[in-house]
Amino acid sequence: MVVLVGLNTDRPAGQPSDLARIKAWWHTLGGDTFVALPPPTRGRYTQSDGHEDAAELFAAQSIATDTSFAYWHWQSHDAFDHSGDLQGVLYLHWGGDHTTVTAGLGDGPLGYRIVNGGPRGAFQLDRVAATDADGLPDPEDSAGVRQFLARIDEPRRRTGRSVEHYPLPPAEERWLRERLSGPLDLDATVRFISPLEHRQALTPDETARLLSAWQETYAGRLTAWYGWRSVLPALLRQEHPEAWEVAAELGAEAAYALAAHPSPRSLELLRTWALTGDGGAVSGWFRARHALREPDPVTAARALSEELTAHAAPETAQTSLLHALREAVTDEPGTRSSAADALFPSLFATIRFATDDSLPRPLRVAAAKSAADTADRVREAAGRFADAAEAAEALGAVDRYEAARDDLLAGTGPDLSGYEGGLGNIFHRYRTLSPADVWWLRDRLAAPSTGVQGIAYCLELLYAHGEATEADLVALLPRWKKELTKRYRTTYTEWRHPLVTLTCLAQDLEHPAAEAMLAWWAKPKPLWKEPVWLLTHLGAPDEAKAAELWDFIVSGGHDTGHLMTWVLLRARLDGTHPLHVAEKLIGEPGIRPYVLHRVLIGVADPAQPLWHYAIDPRSHSWWHRAREVADNTRLSDAAQAIGMKTAREHYVTRYPDQVRPPLTEGEVNAAHAWLEARADRAAAHLSHRTHLRCRAFLVAESPFSH
Repeated sequence: MVVLVGLNTDRPAGQPSDLARIKAWWHTLGGDTFVALPPPTRGRYTQSDGHEDAAELFAAQSIATDTSFAYWHWQSHDAFDHSGDLQGVLYLHWGGDHTTVTAGLGDGPLGYRIVNGGPRGAFQLDRVAATDADGLPDPEDSAGVRQFLARIDEPRRRTGRSVEHYPLPPAEERWLRERLSGPLDLDATVRFISPLEHRQALTPDETARLLSAWQETYAGRLTAWYGWRSVLPALLRQEHPEAWEVAAELGAEAAYALAAHPSPRSLELLRTWALTGDGGAVSGWFRARHALREPDPVTAARALSEELTAHAAPETAQTSLLHALREAVTDEPGTRSSAADALFPSLFATIRFATDDSLPRPLRVAAAKSAADTADRVREAAGRFADAAEAAEALGAVDRYEAARDDLLAGTGPDLSGYEGGLGNIFHRYRTLSPADVWWLRDRLAAPSTGVQGIAYCLELLYAHGEATEADLVALLPRWKKELTKRYRTTYTEWRHPLVTLTCLAQDLEHPAAEAMLAWWAKPKPLWKEPVWLLTHLGAPDEAKAAELWDFIVSGGHDTGHLMTWVLLRARLDGTHPLHVAEKLIGEPGIRPYVLHRVLIGVADPAQPLWHYAIDPRSHSWWHRAREVADNTRLSDAAQAIGMKTAREHYVTRYPDQVRPPLTEGEVNAAHAWLEARADRAAAHLSHRTHLRCRAFLVAESPFSH
């Protein structure tokens, strides 16, 4: 078997790697206003870690806190292979002033280039690659091949349901086909077949050869080879006799390809997978049904929703069906109103679906949940309509939605098994709990189908609000040893590991299970629990626990919620608001300011503390808490200043399009007005203080003052 050209990354003996060259250049950077952080270790895994490293470096070396900086983190470091050669773009992240960082980085090291991602993006460092007169790379130049493939993979047009690519010039198509000639190395081939099949250009001969090699090399595990995503569409397009056998073996992952080639056979396969709740299969089933049997997308969705309900498919299947229906309506001009064109099409469609009595209730409930943060945006956009009739239509849809919303949403909640960032985005909705919220959280907590993430989310909310009961504890006792003792990362969430919270609850209730849980925490293994076991001290707090926790904090150990735990614990012991506990620590030796700042904001509402290990500038919760701290006149000037600094750095005014859920224009304007009013107040306060100081100086210097 031969290795395809275009994949050789070997260097001549003695030649430094890309990593060595980049590090040598990196160490030359820096100045009075710009710092290049040291290359990363595994401890700098995210952008938040990078900003924390900068804060620690600035504090250790007495560098001004407004100094700009650049860095890359361990996830970016994956751009290098084990030999230190670049296998992809190296993303350089930054903080401070974008212009200063741009100047500080310059053009990059010799033989490389830097692409500026703009004030909202990262810088991209890559090798410079030569091309021939046709713009084609040397097949032996791995960087050139990679950059060429990335260029031709850029779509010309993208919709929710399809991607259209630019046609390939003959020279580029010929170059790709040359990579497929000779014996096939599937792992190398995968990069070259996708740009061809994106344009439906794989030939029957090429497809047959790829299928044979695929079935031989990956027998019994066909999905292990990523190239199947190009080969299966080619098989379906060419009506290859083995296409259906291959599709059935691939399973629900093949749903997108089957939906793009609708037929009675694909429809039946998609239906089988969809009834299990697979989101991709539900979407594909809808697309195939819409194409084959139901020209009207709403009629198609209604039939499928009823069938999902009849077969007790998971609730998430209705949400997937809603998304597919919304894409169909907004992608097809003949089925959408002119109001939807002028508005945000998908938002307006969702509002309408929530009150469309022709749709089954489960689908309307899914629409009502999806529209929870969009009604104000639709209403705001309608206010800009020139056509009064279109405005009235949009406003009427919003009014109908708001009238029906509470009934539709009663006893519902988010998908607890989905992306944890989505749960964090709506955390502010649970700052107060309605009786319906409490019922739903308890119901989900007791449900055997709720996973560790869902348990952590629900239990945190109930416990923080004082709503967790012995019944909730008892419901989880059968699961704690087998499931809740597993590792679960909480460094990016507003909630703690569920066993931490459960142990706190057991201690507060003086339940016999507390002893067994504490004994488990005291054991040396598993190792994951070592950084967080002290967080259980928040349950049944006493002075001994407070002292042990404090000793850890001032020791300089990595903080994963320890200072916040101590502040909440101390507040419980002293019967005071945790904000007043936190503000007393400002300037305290041994307390890292950037940790204290996030704790001060995070405990602004002790009924829902924010456990994220860094201030999240995209979060509604952090924005509201920062404002409350800044406006709290019972706090010291220093504490209020921390609130103001956090508010000024929040994305609500700097990058509002990155805040989730999205903001209305009115919310952004209100945020600007709030900041401007406090800036004026701060200036007036400073002016008054300056006036008093000048007056005191004049009096002191007056010959009549003695």
